[in-house]
Amino acid sequence: MSGGSSSRLSRKRPSGRKALLATLMLLVAVASAFPLVWMVLSSLKTPAESMQVPPAWIPHTPSLDAYEKVSGVVNVGRSMWNSLVIATITTAGILSTSMMAGYAFAKYHFPAKSLLFSLLIATMFLPPIVTLIPLYRLVGSIGLNASLAGIIVPNLANAFGIFLMRQFIAGVPDDLIDAARMDGASELLILFKIVAPSVAPAIAALALFAFIYHWNSYLWPLTVLQGNADAYPIVISLSRLLSYNRGAVNTGLVMAGATLAVVPPLILFVLLQRFFVDSIVGSAIKG
Repeated sequence: MSGGSSSRLSRKRPSGRKALLATLMLLVAVASAFPLVWMVLSSLKTPAESMQVPPAWIPHTPSLDAYEKVSGVVNVGRSMWNSLVIATITTAGILSTSMMAGYAFAKYHFPAKSLLFSLLIATMFLPPIVTLIPLYRLVGSIGLNASLAGIIVPNLANAFGIFLMRQFIAGVPDDLIDAARMDGASELLILFKIVAPSVAPAIAALALFAFIYHWNSYLWPLTVLQGNADAYPIVISLSRLLSYNRGAVNTGLVMAGATLAVVPPLILFVLLQRFFVDSIVGSAIKG
């Protein structure tokens, strides 16, 4: 009897731990999603509900008036397009340069390879504010000030992206690459037709990181554009909504603009989340 009861207790303990872990994960998920949910709900409130004390958690009379008024304050369509151009082209550039450089560091042997890779990693520890002025002067010297190109060009290569791709490409079997070379495949063909499909989760994760980072970038675009409002991305345009807000009267307007700005990155995350999780699992297994 004692043996049977102890076995039942041992079976109950793991299930209790799983329930506790599931509860903790649920609490973390709710806490993480709360700001997003609050933002969407606030965008649907009337000005009176926004100023209500204690706050109304759910709007009693949901309204889309705030979304209609946003376009009267900022050019949402143009700003969203500018952000899309910046984030998309920059992400494509980062993916291309990271894959080529990562492939070279992972599968090629050349002098000072370790030293160059160490210097590359060292640049990851530089705060962005340190490189702001040198990059600004460089962009000005080639005539790209106050333009979208001035925002994009300095960010077409990324040290973290090269590091990430190098780590994943290093796991691709050398025999597979050597067989492709023996069949006469070029290095670019090997990279994009053989290596890239093997590290697809890492590519998707890097694309997600790069797109969201450059979609939300604020300081660098503000510095380069020099007041050229026609080229403002949505993040900078939203700052006009903050100055337009008076107390809580136009809180719904601010929240509506923020909701519109978060939609494209959220859609991209939903589309790539499976690959993102696969990349994390794959790196954990390799580790």
